[in-house]
Amino acid sequence: MSTALIRVREEEAGLGSPAKEKAATRGLYSGRWPLLLWRLRHPLCGAASKLRLLSCVVVLGLFLLVGSRLNSFMGWNFHHPSSVSSPSRGGYTVLINTWNQNNHFKQIVGHYASCAGTHAIRVIWSQSGPPQEKLKSHLNEVVASKSHKHDFKFDIISDGTMISRFRPSGDIRTDAVFSVDDDVIIPCPTLDFAFTVWQSAPSTMVGFVPRAHLPEAEINGVPYYKYEGWWPVWRKGTYSMILAQAAFFHRKYLDMYTSIMPSTVYDYLIRERICEDVAMSLLIANASGSPPIWVKGKTYKIGTSGTSRLEGQTDRRSRCLNELLSLYETVPLMHTNVKAVDARQEWFW
Repeated sequence: MSTALIRVREEEAGLGSPAKEKAATRGLYSGRWPLLLWRLRHPLCGAASKLRLLSCVVVLGLFLLVGSRLNSFMGWNFHHPSSVSSPSRGGYTVLINTWNQNNHFKQIVGHYASCAGTHAIRVIWSQSGPPQEKLKSHLNEVVASKSHKHDFKFDIISDGTMISRFRPSGDIRTDAVFSVDDDVIIPCPTLDFAFTVWQSAPSTMVGFVPRAHLPEAEINGVPYYKYEGWWPVWRKGTYSMILAQAAFFHRKYLDMYTSIMPSTVYDYLIRERICEDVAMSLLIANASGSPPIWVKGKTYKIGTSGTSRLEGQTDRRSRCLNELLSLYETVPLMHTNVKAVDARQEWFW
């Protein structure tokens, strides 16, 4: 009697009703079976959707890549904001070394006068005679047309030797000096980026022309080093020198080059008339105890200088390098694989 009464009350409360349990079960699982059957009948649907999604991503990526490179295709140059033009930073002084190179000289001066970080320009005049007044007047007009703030001046080298390109000048007011040959153009955004790299390591040399010294053999127990040019350095990615053909360094090294560098080294450079740029790399490496920094960027050579294209140049510079190392009685050069890259201009870095 009591059992029947409990069953009746459960059915009245909706518990234990066979009809309702069947309906609840049908409502819970009836929606899953058609979906499962549809997936079994269409096994490739998921893969096709993923393939379409991947295709859309690839197309979008190509569109963005082409759009980002459109400025190069169309000749547009976007100048990113930079702190190099801030007066508190001081900017840099451009030292243009000229040696029997007049064809593109005006273009070189005008280009570097247009760069935002340029504070002053010094032309190291190593030619046989002084510059003509007409040339000086024209260059002053060119510099003034680019910016009113630039300080432009000729430094006349009376002895006409290449070593005098690093003669100190008392009127250089910036810590940073950019030494460049008269046939080399570095685009202004690239140059300003290199300046920011130098600001992070002002005691070392920062530039665009890397070279290396490679141990090749021993002569009487003394290591002999081979001077490696651009192609071996580019292939291996290892370097130990930055040449002053296009490089930043602190102005104090101009004084050290003339006053503190061993006199035996100085006399050798005057006698041989070669390797003055290698000597500067040795001087800075010896003083800083740090390797140089190679900056990745486009460089343009618009002529050929008087000494860079001579046959047998590598052999001569190898002999010169070893002579300088013997005079230093040490090897201050350090190999490195570091390359500074402007991530704003690179997709894959």
